[in-house]
Amino acid sequence: MTLKKYRYINLLLIICSLVFIVYGIYRKEINTVFNKAVNICLECIGIG
Repeated sequence: MTLKKYRYINLLLIICSLVFIVYGIYRKEINTVFNKAVNICLECIGIG
């Protein structure tokens, strides 16, 4: 693939990521994601 195709693929992935982030914020899932992240971190460290 050429360099231009890689740039278009990267741009498409960034746009898709932003769309999913905005969709998650719209559905008010911020607290759910944050709680899961905290639980995973605490389990890895071994505090929880």
